Order: sequence, then C-alpha cells, then structure tokens
Amino acid sequence: MTATCLMTTYQPLDLGFVKGLGTRLWDQGGREYLDAVAGVAVTNVGHSHPRLVNAISEQAGLLLHTSNLYTIDWQQRLAQRLAGLSGMDRVFFSNSGAEANETALKLARLHAWHRGIEQPLVVVMENAFHGRTLGTLSASDGPAVRLGYNALPGDFIKVPFGDLQILHSIARSHGQRICAVLMEPIQGEGGVQLPPPGYLKAVRDLCKRRSWLLMLDEIQTGVGRTGQWFAFQREGIVPDVMTLAKGLGNGIPIGACLARGKAAQLFTPGSHGSTFGGNPLACRVGCTVLDIIEEQALVSNARRQGDRLLARLQEALGQHRQVVAIRGRGLMIGIELKEPIRDLALIAAREQGVLINVTRGKTIRLLPPLTIDAAEVEMIVAGVCGALAAACSAAEAKAVAV
Repeated sequence: MTATCLMTTYQPLDLGFVKGLGTRLWDQGGREYLDAVAGVAVTNVGHSHPRLVNAISEQAGLLLHTSNLYTIDWQQRLAQRLAGLSGMDRVFFSNSGAEANETALKLARLHAWHRGIEQPLVVVMENAFHGRTLGTLSASDGPAVRLGYNALPGDFIKVPFGDLQILHSIARSHGQRICAVLMEPIQGEGGVQLPPPGYLKAVRDLCKRRSWLLMLDEIQTGVGRTGQWFAFQREGIVPDVMTLAKGLGNGIPIGACLARGKAAQLFTPGSHGSTFGGNPLACRVGCTVLDIIEEQALVSNARRQGDRLLARLQEALGQHRQVVAIRGRGLMIGIELKEPIRDLALIAAREQGVLINVTRGKTIRLLPPLTIDAAEVEMIVAGVCGALAAACSAAEAKAVAV
C-alpha cells in the first residue's frame, strides 16, 4: 500500500516490520532480521523488553499526563538519576533531541545576555548534525539538510571538527562575541567521526579560560552507546551543558538538556517550557531504561562487544577495495566507503537478514542494541561483508552492461 497522504520527507526502504524482540525484528511475512541500527541508536536495551512493556502498560493505566503545572514524581526521579550519572546539576525535559538542543541554544543566549554580549556567536563544527528545527539546522552542516531554507539564524560560526588551531584562531578573532561551543563528542550523522585524542579536553580548557559554555550533543552517543554512560567521560571532562534523547526512551519520545554550575541557574520561571516534556510515562520509561542498563551491565557490554565488532570488521574488511576507513567507539561504528553504493542497506536486509544504515551516501553505520552478544557480532560482520560483496558485484555487472 502506498501512503500517498504522507509528506515526502522520507525515502523509506521497501521493508516494514510488525514485531520486535531483543535484537531481532520480523516483517509481515514472518522473516527475522538482526537489527544493527536500533532505530538509529534508540532501542539500546532492545525491542519489547519485558521490563519496559510492564512499565509502559502499568503507567498508561495510572497516569499519562498532567502538564508541568504540577509536580511530577517520575520526572524528579529521572532528573536525579541523570544528574548522578553525569555529574550535572539540573535537567530540563522535552520530547526530542532537536528540542533538547534548542534548549541548549537558549541557555547559550542567556549566558551571553548575562555577560553583556549583544551579538552572541556559538561555535559549531563542520560536518555536524544537531536537528531539523530552524535553530538546530543552522547549527548543522551539509547542503542536503539546509537546501531551500534561506535566511537561517546566523548566530553560528563553523570550524573544522578536531582542528584545535583554527578554534584558537577563531577565539582570537571573534572571542568577544563567542558565548558557547556546541559539538558532538563523536559525529554520528557525519559518518562516525572521532576527534583526535585530547581534543575534547583542550576544548574544555579553552571554554573555561574564555568563559564559554561547552555544550555537548550526546543525543546519539549518550546512555551507554560508546561504552561509557556518556562519551565525554572517556576524556575525563564534564561539560557545562549536555543534551540527550534517543536511547533514553528506547522508542518513547523524550529529550533532556542537562546543565551544571552557572549554566544550571540561567533559566527562571517562564523562560522556557514544554507541554508534554517530562510527562509521567516518558520519565518512568527513562528510569526503567537506566535500571535495565545498570542491572544487565550493558555499558561494559557495549564496550566489550564494540571492541570485538571493530576488530572483526577491520580484520574482514580492512583490505577491501571499497573501504577507506573503519572507525568507532563502543557500539557506534562507521565503515567509510570510497563511493556511494546504491541500495546497500536494502541488499543487507534482503540477502543477509541484517539491518544496517548508510549515512550521507557512503558510510555504513552500525548501531546495534547494547544487548548484543559475541555470536551476534559475528552475524553482523558476516552480513556486512556479504552485503558489500553483493552490492559491489551488482555495481560491476551494471557497469559492464553499460
């Protein structure tokens, strides 16, 4: 059936699912697939986890919504848990990652206002992705996501990701107007790009010296994905602001903006808000997700299985003629290809029974649930290798025919 009433914002694969359990999905014909995408780093504890099913069912029968006109117990519990895990002080809950990043940008503006900066700038990174609202789109990079949206807010200055020298140069030339740096600790949509060792710490130090807010977008990297609760913890730093979404709700919409120190004091009653943000259902789910990750030791499993998956991929594909680089951290891995290969994700699903994602045309992105085991790592490796071989053979046959 063709959904002609849907706006054409997506180009979905000719493939849909009716059931999920753990790391597996099933289509309408009953075929089973190993999910190495997890809804783009969302279903961190797997599909239909019984603890989550019970929590959602019970909470739906008790209370879904009251609004933030009233105290919400589950919201306070989740905020306390997240603050304790991250070293942050306060949390604002919203419904999505883009909203969480908009919240961070509002904090940056307030920070600038308190410092008397009339035309503030936020430093952002080339190749970044922070969302699709007009504000977060302005902070993102890439012509495809910005095409047609003219006159975007211009309060951003872009620098190359990982280039500390240029960042220092920007500090000298625009330092009086800069109020914050917004960046992903690992660029996800940009192809799983890791910063050079020590880069995050150097940026942290620069922000502290300049009284800029360091704002980290951990929407894709957070909640255990990289083998730490949050990616910044690997560098031994703490940001001023951090944003979360995706894996925090395991499929239930939730976003969170965390802040510490002076940044946590910037909002006052009425300066920000959300009708649905932090409702009882979403926050109870968030608490349950954290419980599951802790009880099943999924952060350490992500680190262990991620190291195994990265090593096996490098062993299997390191010399492949189409592979430029294989990189990642924890269960966030990218395989950069020399050229885009059409329908690679669909070939992997249909011929190998493994779901993969191909971002920006030529990077295979692997984001499996944090629950995967060693046998499933081997299944992912075999699936990626098989799909790449099939796709290359099809491309070569087409070239010969032409």
